[in-house]
Amino acid sequence: MRWDAPALLAGPPGPRPRIERSSVTRVHGALTCYEVQARSALERTADGWAVSPYRGCAQACRYCAVRRAHRYLGLDAGAGFDSQIVVRTNIARRLRADLAAKWDGEPISVGAAGDCYQGAEDIYRLMPGVVAALREAGAPFTVHTKSTLILRDAALLAACPGAGAVVSIAFVDDQIRRTVEPGAPSAQKRLELVAELNERGVPCGVAMAPVLPLLTDSPDQLAATVRRAAGAGAVSLTPHVLRLPPGAREWYLSWLGDHHPGLAARYGELYGGGPEADPAYVRGVTGQVLQLAARYGMSPTRPEQPLPLALPSHRQLTLI
Repeated sequence: MRWDAPALLAGPPGPRPRIERSSVTRVHGALTCYEVQARSALERTADGWAVSPYRGCAQACRYCAVRRAHRYLGLDAGAGFDSQIVVRTNIARRLRADLAAKWDGEPISVGAAGDCYQGAEDIYRLMPGVVAALREAGAPFTVHTKSTLILRDAALLAACPGAGAVVSIAFVDDQIRRTVEPGAPSAQKRLELVAELNERGVPCGVAMAPVLPLLTDSPDQLAATVRRAAGAGAVSLTPHVLRLPPGAREWYLSWLGDHHPGLAARYGELYGGGPEADPAYVRGVTGQVLQLAARYGMSPTRPEQPLPLALPSHRQLTLI
């Protein structure tokens, strides 16, 4: 009989993530949370201002365009982005300081670097403080989420003039959702969330983000998603085609190769020029969606409440 002798000495440990040098690490079930003190809360983007209590997101959407930021912290942009969450525990205090020092009155997007109502929020409860700071400053803001946990704070949001929410519902095919958005609620639950937020006085629109080329972009699929968003009472609808910046590109294309290998060559053609899909393709898809939305009286923004209804296109976000 062959016996394998155990090693007498453990091998050298792998390098510790850089974020550990400036954080308190806590493990909550499958999540590893790095608690940090944010140096800044408000971040300038190409589309305005953004604030994010969390970096990383346990909803594990394969296409998430902000995955690359995890690399700068010494974390993995793939599975690590889904399970290693940076928690900016002082975000409300820093936000108050930034609103007083540098905010110029432009609308603010909340939850750009990770869903602000993901599971970690049930532990840390940072959003009530963020909402209070924005309300005190009179700042117009839009919360971006896929999570029903936002209903916990619906009364707080409804009391904020100029506040609204956007729920991401890119498609209504639950078979695709289970593999590409494994930690997110079903489309049906998100549609119900849109309806309930509006009923509770929180204006809520839908971001069709992202439309996945060759998977969720057929005329029938687009029409079904728009029709159901309208049926849920969405006050606006904004389409966005999949972007594949570094970090998201590798992780999404790995998923595509496992689940839809026959599409790899076509994706190579569509995204051969960089993170954006071929411009003609993008124009065609977004044009179809906007025409469909117009039939139901939905526009990309509400004229009476011009909130930023799409996640901003980021420059590199502040790491901590």
